[in-house]
Amino acid sequence: MNERRSMGRASPLFLVLLGLGVFFATYNLVTLVIHHQRRERRAELPGIDPVTRMPDELRRAEGSRRPFHVVVTATDAPYSRWQCRVMYYWYKRMKDGEGSEMGGFTRVLHSGKPDRLMDEIPTFVVNPLPAGMDRGYIVLNRPWAFVQWLEKATIEEEYILMAEPDHIFVRPLPNLARDDYPAGFPFFYIKPAEHSQIIRKFFPKEKGPVTNIDPIGNSPVIIKKSKLEKIAPTWMNISLKMKEDPETDKAFGWVLEMYAYAIASALHGVQHILHKDFMIQPPWDLKLDNTFIIHFTYGCDYTLKGELTYGKIGEWRFDKRSFLHGPPPRNLSLPPPGVPESVVTLVKMVNEAAANIPNWDDGR
Repeated sequence: MNERRSMGRASPLFLVLLGLGVFFATYNLVTLVIHHQRRERRAELPGIDPVTRMPDELRRAEGSRRPFHVVVTATDAPYSRWQCRVMYYWYKRMKDGEGSEMGGFTRVLHSGKPDRLMDEIPTFVVNPLPAGMDRGYIVLNRPWAFVQWLEKATIEEEYILMAEPDHIFVRPLPNLARDDYPAGFPFFYIKPAEHSQIIRKFFPKEKGPVTNIDPIGNSPVIIKKSKLEKIAPTWMNISLKMKEDPETDKAFGWVLEMYAYAIASALHGVQHILHKDFMIQPPWDLKLDNTFIIHFTYGCDYTLKGELTYGKIGEWRFDKRSFLHGPPPRNLSLPPPGVPESVVTLVKMVNEAAANIPNWDDGR
């Protein structure tokens, strides 16, 4: 009987130890969760916990309007022109919407001479790189265009949004940057850590770990003008050096200049707030959700049953590369039933722009 009582009643020492064990296990679990949550928040705002330790100046900034200048670099080719016209149409539609902090707009034309859109879109003409320097990679003109524009233009806004012709604004865009922290979009295919040996050619060890380099390109990015003025020359020089290096050129290909911007930013100690909702890229992103920009860089190919046939021309398709020599026709056919919202919205927005832009068919 005494043995049963001993077994059924734990000793005080045992209860104390058990309580301590439960306390430490719970403490460790809660600490792990809090650490994970803070790490997630810091992934969006590097070095600052926006809930518990946001500096007062950032709190004040959130309550005041901080307009940014929208800038897009372009050529005078028909392919670039029609995309810029669509983009500018939707910029004007969204600029004064609720929550917008969109300021002025500039198309930086790096063809060296005016073109037929000068009266339609605010344009600043800069020079292209010297003949042959881009080695057939026309995107190298982009950082050089920014260097010239920043040096010569009068820009009233404190912030700048770097955008591209194939961006369509689907919602009024607020200033996603926070003081010295620019806002950028994380690209799944920009992976500095997987190319550390190549990265080290341009980002020496004394500058810190390769993980300091954000998985971004230069666009879309909202950044302080003063920061971009420092980054742009470095971005240009690294882009040229990368293109001259066969190993780097082969490894990075068409995203070389994007890596160059990411590295240049890290060299200047600039980290970006990463916003997944900054934009979507059909056909891979299916819904609009809370996004601000549609980036139509990929072809959208589907069967008439609404099945994606990426890599194979579909029975229904929309691909910007189908219109290299002039704008798409008005009233493009809408996608078949079952095609994702993102693709349907893209085609409807191109159609609306084409229907409302005068002389749409010019240059066809």
